[in-house]
Amino acid sequence: MKRKPIMKTDLQLQQDVLAELDWEPAINAAAIGVEVKDGIVTLAGHVDSYAEKWDAQRAAQRVGGVRALAVEMDVRLPGASRRDDVDIARAVEDALLWSTALPDKPVQVLVESGHVTLTGKVSWPYQRDAAVQAVRYLMGVTGVSNQILITQSVSPVAVKASIEASLKRQAHQDTRLIDVAVLGAEVTLTGIVPSWTERDLARQSAWSTAGVHSVIDHLTVA
Repeated sequence: MKRKPIMKTDLQLQQDVLAELDWEPAINAAAIGVEVKDGIVTLAGHVDSYAEKWDAQRAAQRVGGVRALAVEMDVRLPGASRRDDVDIARAVEDALLWSTALPDKPVQVLVESGHVTLTGKVSWPYQRDAAVQAVRYLMGVTGVSNQILITQSVSPVAVKASIEASLKRQAHQDTRLIDVAVLGAEVTLTGIVPSWTERDLARQSAWSTAGVHSVIDHLTVA
């Protein structure tokens, strides 16, 4: 018999998110405020790096019962972590160069007030993700925008079949509750999943499929 998910009150959800933030050693939980209304979690406050902001966001998403997440944290770099944009750009280019997932110089870099924008073209979604992962934890970075395009193309029918097969292999959720629509190289996911983890797995299945250039996530966590 399939068990029904345990419903949490907003207070329980707030306490669980606070506990998860406190449990994550990379986060200064005391600097982050957590508000919850109708299962929607808002994170607010100031953090010392973009990496910490990212880690806090991921920590909140791990908590069961979180329906949606609003991130209102800002990055305030301490003096020792500040770098000028030229230094950050050099560090980003070096990090991309040393990444084994990326071919030679497929990504262009723009840095403005510590915010890094990545553009260019790669063949696979994992290469797109690898570019962001390579720069996310660099000192001085206050944000990352990923505008890298994926150039590989295949049949939309083949893309849909591949994603649906991947979802079935995972067997973490009832795949009948997830609808996969493919228009050109764009995939739209709709339906209901029980947690953010399952949502991430579905998104990853779509992004890991050859020929997918973008994924629109309309999945609902319930």
